[in-house]
Amino acid sequence: MNLLHVIGFGLKVGHLLLLLCCWFLSLISLNWLSNGGIMTTKAGLLGDGGQIWMKLWDQISDCGCKIHHHYSHYIGSRKVRKNWSRKVLIAWIVFWIIAALWVFWYMSSQAVEKRKETLASMCDERARMLQDQFNVSMNHIQAMSVMISIFHHGKNPSAIDQRTFARYTEKTSFERPLTSGVAYAVRVLHTEREQFEIQQGWTIKRMDNVEQTPVHDDEYDPADLETSPVQEEYAPVIFAQDTVAHIISVDVLSGKEDRENVLRARESGKGVLTAPFRLLKTNRLGVILTFAVYKRDLSPNAPPAERIQATAGYLGGIFDIESLVEKLLQQLASKQAILVNVYDTTNISHPISMYGSNDSFDGLHHVSPLNFGDPFRKHEMHCRFKQKPPWPWIAITTSVGILIISLLVGQIFHATVNRIAKVEDDYHEMMELKKRAEAADVAKSRFLATVSHEIRTPMNGVLGMLQMLMDTDLDETQQDYVRTARESGKALVSLINEVLDQAKIESGKLELEAVSFDLRAILDDVLSLFSGKSQDKKVELAVYVSSKVPATLVGDPGRFRQIVTNLVGNSIKFTDKGHIFVTVHLVEEVVELEDPTSSLSGLPVVDRRRSWAGFRTFNQEASTPSSVSSSADQINIIVSVEDTGQGIPLEAQSRVFNPFMQVGPSITRTHGGTGIGLSISKCLVHLMKGEIGVASLPQIGSTFSFTAVFTNGCSNFNDQISQQVNDQSNSVSSEFQGMRALLVDPRPARAKVSKYHIQRLGIHVEVVPDLSFGVSSLVPRNAPINMVFIEEEIWEKDLGMSVLLLNNLRTDYRVSIKTLLLSNSTSAVRSGFSAPDVPTPFVVMKPLRASMLAASLQRAMGVGSRGNYRNGEIHTSLSLSNLIHGRKILVVDDNPVNLRVAAGALKKYGADVVHADRGKDAISLLTPPHPFDACFMDIQMPEMDGFEATRRIRDIEASINNGIQGGELSAETYGNVSNWHVPILAMTADVIQATNEECSKCGMDGYVSKPFEAEQLYREVSRFFQTVSDENQ
Repeated sequence: MNLLHVIGFGLKVGHLLLLLCCWFLSLISLNWLSNGGIMTTKAGLLGDGGQIWMKLWDQISDCGCKIHHHYSHYIGSRKVRKNWSRKVLIAWIVFWIIAALWVFWYMSSQAVEKRKETLASMCDERARMLQDQFNVSMNHIQAMSVMISIFHHGKNPSAIDQRTFARYTEKTSFERPLTSGVAYAVRVLHTEREQFEIQQGWTIKRMDNVEQTPVHDDEYDPADLETSPVQEEYAPVIFAQDTVAHIISVDVLSGKEDRENVLRARESGKGVLTAPFRLLKTNRLGVILTFAVYKRDLSPNAPPAERIQATAGYLGGIFDIESLVEKLLQQLASKQAILVNVYDTTNISHPISMYGSNDSFDGLHHVSPLNFGDPFRKHEMHCRFKQKPPWPWIAITTSVGILIISLLVGQIFHATVNRIAKVEDDYHEMMELKKRAEAADVAKSRFLATVSHEIRTPMNGVLGMLQMLMDTDLDETQQDYVRTARESGKALVSLINEVLDQAKIESGKLELEAVSFDLRAILDDVLSLFSGKSQDKKVELAVYVSSKVPATLVGDPGRFRQIVTNLVGNSIKFTDKGHIFVTVHLVEEVVELEDPTSSLSGLPVVDRRRSWAGFRTFNQEASTPSSVSSSADQINIIVSVEDTGQGIPLEAQSRVFNPFMQVGPSITRTHGGTGIGLSISKCLVHLMKGEIGVASLPQIGSTFSFTAVFTNGCSNFNDQISQQVNDQSNSVSSEFQGMRALLVDPRPARAKVSKYHIQRLGIHVEVVPDLSFGVSSLVPRNAPINMVFIEEEIWEKDLGMSVLLLNNLRTDYRVSIKTLLLSNSTSAVRSGFSAPDVPTPFVVMKPLRASMLAASLQRAMGVGSRGNYRNGEIHTSLSLSNLIHGRKILVVDDNPVNLRVAAGALKKYGADVVHADRGKDAISLLTPPHPFDACFMDIQMPEMDGFEATRRIRDIEASINNGIQGGELSAETYGNVSNWHVPILAMTADVIQATNEECSKCGMDGYVSKPFEAEQLYREVSRFFQTVSDENQ
């Protein structure tokens, strides 16, 4: 169906394009002909060359009109289209009729195969159980033969008589569940017959007459049997179980079948079975298992003559096959499900039925072999279903459903073709065509809703182009329009991600990763994301992570970032003054923490302990918090997001975590949003084995808290992510290791946060509450202070003391002391803080995070070379320009828009960009020697994705590096480079899916999101290009 849609759509589009082209050419031709004077004048100006071009244009116009005429006459006519659509419709219906029949046949055959497998399983199970039970009885009979050999023939006088044998066999019958009786026949030579009969008190009877009348009533008397005729040897039964005591004195060698059975048993030394026969008294089919009893122990390889010479007698077990199989089926409680037949197939042409009948309504049949230990005898179990197979309703309904759907689709296709034909032929029905186009847009919107992740790539192209447009020379109105469009695009991408997550959650397909990550770095990224909004609203945004939280955790960093981003985003949205404070502690810590006496901004806040009051982790009836972690590797953290915003009404707090629910209708009109962010966060927290809660007071603020269980990743330093984070952190903090700083802040909570971030750089921090303490702290000491951090409100409040502090800084200290002002708003930077004859302090913009603070200190103290900085913020454009100016960078992306956006973003910073649209082209361009300094590789591309292309590039580099190091290749041939490794960064529209673990597995060095964000691009590129410059030095 998809192919037919494509063909039909292509024909319609081609038809419309031809109509437009012909109309356009005809219009131009008429216009030029109506302005002959102008054309003549222009022709005179153009000369002979112009005349030639004019004639060529006339020919093109005439050709276009002819093409339109022929197309309308032959292809565009309604009759031809109707015949074509009818043929396609007939072919469509025939195809799906065949497909429906095939589906019916396939599903029916699958049902039959499943029924066969069920029958085979049931039959094999019964055969196995019957065989196992038979083997148990056979082993016990063989053990009895050993007992008779020892206690009857091995002792004089014998320790066994008929009474003892009968009592023993009766008491141990439970060990032989398949036997109906056991008897022992002694070997008697003809010379010993007379003495034997006198000793036993009865004469040896023959069995031939018994076989002629196998069925006897209960008054049957063995004395009525005839005396056994004279023969070389006899085997009269002397011991028998009470159930078969009527065969005592009967010579088992007088019967043909029994004679063969006995002779084979004593020659082979193994158990031997008889052919099925009717048992005396019961008239039921049975078999006899015979073991020879020897006078002495024989070796397993004893010849038959020796075995015959040592034979003392024969022990036989009588098996009532019919009753045994009946008991087995009753045990399985499925006698009604299948019919079981047991056959003796020793003679394959004339098998002997041992159990069952051939009544069956089902043609299915399964044969399971039976092995009763006698290689001469072959037995089989035949199984059939008793009832007819049910109708294949699933196959019927599926095939009928497919047929109905195909007919409906064919009807829709037929109606659509007729409608389109009518619209194309009748100009007066253009309004109807417009309605159809609107209906198609609605259907298209529904389609996009189900595959919304496919919209990300073009949407990122739009955002990238808007960003590039913002970098051009626009007036303020145009800048506002473009900025509004870009923010709307970002909101759309965020909405698409939330809808996809909600769909995954509802379908139960949302899974978490387990990779190493730095929790503090993720929180820094979240701060960077909302730093602009918080500065514009003059809301203080801060993060504090307890020192007891490990540096590296194992879990899903993307989903953790998503939860924190949702909570902080909501706080930013509803907070107009005060602060937003994110704290991370171990669960064990928060129980011992006291309620802070002051907040971050000095405004009243909600008691955050109320937000986790209902958590099972803190429930006294459950386990104590100290025992939450199941092992030393399990880390249970609690994250709180505190704000001083509008708060949530009490009646609405119970539904804030429901999907698509808002606090009130006015919230959507005022602040926007879909209401599914908190619902997704709750589901993600549950996947992390945690809980989430909220405490809120109107006009005071809200506090959201959640717990999450991770694995301690401090021992996994070989992990790629942990290694990169540690390397980057060490490279930044090593420049300030051992320095001392003075922090002036009257608020303990805010001072604690600032101290935490400064100490992350390896700087020792002393905190004082005001400037007077700060001035006294600047007295020269053995360990001088290198820098002073002052809060903006303290600086503005006491300008005189500020001037005194700056004057003291201008005195001759051994170490120059730098003054840094901690500001929360960009307006403070523009207003200035200078006084007459007082140098302006360096401004560090909040929110504080390690990378931005390190960059500000490098700028203020003149250390490091990671780019230029302005007012405490990284001037990313200038920094990137310094890093990648003149660098040759390869950009690989199959989407031309994204390729253009990426190339434009890099060219803006002075890079020499080369693009490729396929993975194979990237392999060719990056095969050493090559001039590229880095490569940006798209992950999802046709033919070969970015992962596979990177693997092949790394394989080529490794092969060349090994050849150069081994002396097989010359380094001069490869640009005098002994170790080729071009940095490859993945470009992805979904950072959560493109994890660092996946990138590192294929050899990538990192990833950047599309479209490029300057700060992230700088952070990734600076690692590689900075490393290259260090190596050159």
